[in-house]
Amino acid sequence: MATKTRTITNFVALDAILLAVACLVPAASHAFALPLYKLNPMLAVLLAGMLIGKDWRNSLVLAVLLPAVSCLIAGMPTPTKMLCMMGEMVAVVGFFAWLGRSLKPLPAVLIAIVAGKGVYYLLKALIISPATLISTSWELQLIAVLLWGGLFALLYGRIRSSKE
Repeated sequence: MATKTRTITNFVALDAILLAVACLVPAASHAFALPLYKLNPMLAVLLAGMLIGKDWRNSLVLAVLLPAVSCLIAGMPTPTKMLCMMGEMVAVVGFFAWLGRSLKPLPAVLIAIVAGKGVYYLLKALIISPATLISTSWELQLIAVLLWGGLFALLYGRIRSSKE
């Protein structure tokens, strides 16, 4: 029982830290006049949670909480984009949990992120408007996907090999 309580406490502490980081990104973006959101920092926070937490169920909780808490506290994303981002992040977690069993970490996370982007743009087209479908260039999105996916795969491999 103590182990289960400790695990839940660890997840709550981890989630609180990651939620705080996710809420600080919009503030930093405003403070430094940098469009940090274009590099998809919330995805980076989710991937960090997936690495550190090592439990896909907690990652699903984070996938829903990160956009919701950021929307409520920082006002970014807007409520409609929040729903799209939730769908994207849940897809990333789900696809990685599924693909990570049979693929190496890099292809699994890259496919999961691209699938998540597909879900995001599908939801955005349905909920918001197809007219404002793509606001960040595909080149910048590709850079973010490769950056976060590559970093995740590198750290994932190191974490797994250090336990063996």
